[in-house]
Amino acid sequence: MKKESTLGAGCFWCIEACFKDIKGVIEVEPGYAGGHVENPTYEHVCSGSTGHAEVARIFYDDEIIRYDKILELFWFLHDPTQLNKQGNDIGTQYRSVIFYHDMQQKEIAENVKKMLDENKVWSKPIVTEIAPITAYFRAEDYHVNYFKRNPSNLYCQAVVRPKVEKFKKVFESLLK
Repeated sequence: MKKESTLGAGCFWCIEACFKDIKGVIEVEPGYAGGHVENPTYEHVCSGSTGHAEVARIFYDDEIIRYDKILELFWFLHDPTQLNKQGNDIGTQYRSVIFYHDMQQKEIAENVKKMLDENKVWSKPIVTEIAPITAYFRAEDYHVNYFKRNPSNLYCQAVVRPKVEKFKKVFESLLK
């Protein structure tokens, strides 16, 4: 059955590039969620004034990959102990956030977060926000497959490529 998950783990180019090649993932769409402005632009979101986070909406077949596995990949992909930043990307638009689509997703996200904190997977507490999805806006077309279409971009070289390479090495058995 086709389901969806909306996750923010810093730059949406990284999330999209990592998740798009996972078995069971049907589509990954960069977008904006969690803000108070209708139809925000990338420039508005990057200003930090809209309240949106850069997110990826992940459409997946839950008969092939379960939601808890999606979350495992999500938490591996970034540092969920950094408040409103990921590396040099600073601002609320880069926050760690799980926007749940139903109460089951909320419960799973809260339980996994609690377990990770209790097991001290990171030396600092997880600050990942868990909130209902209320509004979502698809990012501009030039963000779709950004890493694939812009491999020589300096940000892609310095940030996206190393994350994607590490992710694919660790989760090789999950790749299409």
